[in-house]
Amino acid sequence: MHLVPAERAGQRTIDGHRVCDAIAAVGEPERVRAWADRFSLLSDPGRLSLLLALHEAGPIAVSDLAVATGMRDTAVSQALRLLRAAGVVEGDKDGRIVRYRLVDGPVSALLEHCASHDTGTDGTPPH
Repeated sequence: MHLVPAERAGQRTIDGHRVCDAIAAVGEPERVRAWADRFSLLSDPGRLSLLLALHEAGPIAVSDLAVATGMRDTAVSQALRLLRAAGVVEGDKDGRIVRYRLVDGPVSALLEHCASHDTGTDGTPPH
């Protein structure tokens, strides 16, 4: 059990090799925190709706996103500010219009994966 930190080395394990595999999978706490922060962006239904719309529709203006998601322009702008600050989306200015696009590869891949799986008959995501 070469990956077990010294402070946990005395704890009882059942399958030591699995413990090492699990420790390797978890990795550094900073990496876990970064992924948790990224996933927290997806935990809000409004932000997730925006990301799904951006993923499918490509560069799109705030007012169009508001219509597509059923959100108010101000709520869309606020969510986009947060997503932009996190490096998930970018805006391209065209005169007075700013069109937003998804720029985070891992988030895009996750949305693609989710979109490619059908929902259940009751409308819930598959397990």
